[in-house]
Amino acid sequence: MAIISNIGRKHFKTRILLFAIVCSLALGSITMIYPFMLMLAGSSKSNYDKTEFSVVPAFYRSAEKLYGKHVEGLFNEKSELMNLIYDNEVMSFKYVKLPDEKDDKLTGAWVDFVKNVQLPVYSYAVGYVHTPASKTKPQVLREFKKHVAKKYGKDLDKVNKKLETDFVSWNSFFLLPDFCFDSSRMPNKAKLNEEFWEYKKSQPIGNRYYFTIEGFFKKLFLKTRYEKDIAVYNKKHGTDYKSYKDVHVARTVPVNKVERADWLEFVRETLNPLWIRLDKKALPLYQNYLKAKYKSISAYNKSYGTSYKFFNKIPLVEEVPFKGILLSDFVDFLGGWKDPKTGKNYIAADDMLRIHSVDFMFRDYLKNQYKTIVATNKALGTSYKSFLQIFPPQLQAHYKAFKNNKAGLRWEFAMRNFITVVDYLVFQGRGLINTIIYCSLMVGIALIVNPLAAYALSRFKMPSTYKILLFLMLTMAFPPMVTQIPVFLLMKKLGLLNTFAALVLPAVANGYSIFLLKGFFDSLPQELYESASLDGASEWTMFWIITMNLSKPILAVIALSAFTMAYSNFMFALLLCQDEKMWTLMVWIYQLQQMSGPGVVYASLLIAAIPTFIIFVFCQNIIMRGIVVPTEK
Repeated sequence: MAIISNIGRKHFKTRILLFAIVCSLALGSITMIYPFMLMLAGSSKSNYDKTEFSVVPAFYRSAEKLYGKHVEGLFNEKSELMNLIYDNEVMSFKYVKLPDEKDDKLTGAWVDFVKNVQLPVYSYAVGYVHTPASKTKPQVLREFKKHVAKKYGKDLDKVNKKLETDFVSWNSFFLLPDFCFDSSRMPNKAKLNEEFWEYKKSQPIGNRYYFTIEGFFKKLFLKTRYEKDIAVYNKKHGTDYKSYKDVHVARTVPVNKVERADWLEFVRETLNPLWIRLDKKALPLYQNYLKAKYKSISAYNKSYGTSYKFFNKIPLVEEVPFKGILLSDFVDFLGGWKDPKTGKNYIAADDMLRIHSVDFMFRDYLKNQYKTIVATNKALGTSYKSFLQIFPPQLQAHYKAFKNNKAGLRWEFAMRNFITVVDYLVFQGRGLINTIIYCSLMVGIALIVNPLAAYALSRFKMPSTYKILLFLMLTMAFPPMVTQIPVFLLMKKLGLLNTFAALVLPAVANGYSIFLLKGFFDSLPQELYESASLDGASEWTMFWIITMNLSKPILAVIALSAFTMAYSNFMFALLLCQDEKMWTLMVWIYQLQQMSGPGVVYASLLIAAIPTFIIFVFCQNIIMRGIVVPTEK
């Protein structure tokens, strides 16, 4: 019984030991998996969540986080633009909250308005075009790039010629979103923009944001003059508004003296002329202004390229162009033009000006449909006191589109940084081809030169063998950075810079690999060589047939080491091959990381690790066979 008890205790201790070993290995695996999961989660980052560190990205777990990230992409990472469109005061996209759930008929009316009314192309912009902070390639930009390549071909030189651009590569292809609020930012009527304006008509309403003048008037005009405190505004204007939400920009000049001064300054000096119209009664004054400025109708016709016989035949400008003399004359008429000879000032009268923006067009649409504000409130379930209080419900329209596209947005955020990296590496120079050639040469030469040197040291017992081994081991004491300059000077003297020879030759023989192979070759049974020698086998036959076949595990280790060294080579490759045509993937990845956001950096590191992982998996069975089989024997 005592013997059985002792055996039981030994088994128990063995199980405890095995359990401890398993737990230790599990903890060790967690320490490897956890950083990998953090990096994987980081690959989906944008500027919105760059400070968050969790294994599962927040936008997968929280609808509010997903919505905030979507709004960031929708407004092209410009929070001030979001505040203008939504008439909000949100410090950044991180503070964006989910809107209240409600069955809003006004939102439906807005969608009908956008679908049925022919709005000008400059009246709206689209999201997912530009990422100045995240520096990735958003969805709409990628789709538009494919559209251009499909329409004009993949030859970038031809595309540049057609669109009058100067992109150096498809990766440099970019767009700047429209911003048609103030007078200093007129739309650029370049061919690339015209192509995009035509393309953006296909974008869904949920991915458009329309420029509303009321938000611009309050955020960038009134609050910069009277501070954000409504009390300061009320004191200056003699009003009693509870907040800036109650302040509305009038279509025509207001009666209140201070409000009138604000409105006139805003319209004449700040607002984009695209949103300004002149009343019909301004026509005679406008014609007299042109007559005073150009003196003769022939001079006017020459400047405008027209053929009018008299100034009184010139029509009143309805909508100004994006550039040109008509725009210049219209702006002068708004701000006032003084005749240098007579000193008379020609300027559009206050009551001749009106704002013609999306806000007022939407209000006119509702007024034409329902006639009165009472009927409008009854039909839409609202409680407005006047049409001026109605603000385009773009917030609700965007939220409705968001709810219908959550899965698509998660996929976009999870993949767009990876797509950016792959797109960059595949189409940027010859990085992929250069890396394949370089790694293949390194692995092939490492599996020939190092085994030959080790075989010679193992088979032929030279007196200086151990001195040679000591010398080879000493080479490991010097880090690669120490030898870079001498190697560079040597390759330059030999005229091998910017060639594969410069990359391969300095690393042909590896001291550690030779030492490792020599030790493995020494462990092989000498009887095999004696038998082969008696059978008349040559030294080459014994090396190639016997030694190399029995050394597959250690050769797999050498191959993996050679591949890893070549594939991860960055500084040495950049130093010896400064010509972009010879850059490897690591150099291109470094260049990408310098001009990208954190999400793209994480994605590039993960993609860069894939080839090494594949090679390791391929070599794993051979390496493990060399460890396990001898142990079993």
